[in-house]
Amino acid sequence: QVQLVESGGGLVQAGGSLRLSCAASGPTLSSVAMAWFRQAPGKEREFVAAVSWTGGRSDYADSVKGRFTISRDNAKNTVYLQMSSLKPEDTAVYYCAADRIYLRVLGTNAGYWGQGTQVTVSS
Repeated sequence: QVQLVESGGGLVQAGGSLRLSCAASGPTLSSVAMAWFRQAPGKEREFVAAVSWTGGRSDYADSVKGRFTISRDNAKNTVYLQMSSLKPEDTAVYYCAADRIYLRVLGTNAGYWGQGTQVTVSS
């Protein structure tokens, strides 16, 4: 079992930056791939970015490439999402996901999910 807790959300002006954190814990935590998803009102939950356990592979949605960076600190069991050049379209609840199989964190069928953190970008 893996528990995920997101933090770092808030209100930011367009063009600004924000860093989200997701701390993982649990009795069965072991070599999990991690990812970020987001869901805006009236929209489907969408994939944002993912990173493998080793950090050797990462993937990004086209909408955030060049603006967002996913990274992890395994010593702290934490994954980060550094967001820059934020746009109003980035406004959403951001969710952290984890799974021991990398491909599973690329979709909404990931085994573990956090509670979400709100990111609001004003124009």
